[in-house]
Amino acid sequence: MTVSLRVDDRPFRVPDGMTLTAALVQAGVRAVSVNPVSGAPRGPFCGMGVCFECEVLVDGHWVRACLTPATDGMAIEIAAQG
Repeated sequence: MTVSLRVDDRPFRVPDGMTLTAALVQAGVRAVSVNPVSGAPRGPFCGMGVCFECEVLVDGHWVRACLTPATDGMAIEIAAQG
């Protein structure tokens, strides 16, 4: 079973329950934020919710993508793309 997501207003279908980190990688997104000092892209690092590098805005709320399962209709906003 798959679900529909929007990543920066682009539609994607991914397996139901896949983490948002995996869904973003599948969608070709490698960086989800930027370093506030250097502007360098930042992406998921630890994969278990400790580093907070994968935070994205989902339906107006900041979440850690590596801990959040994809559900139908999610609107994801990222700060950087790579």
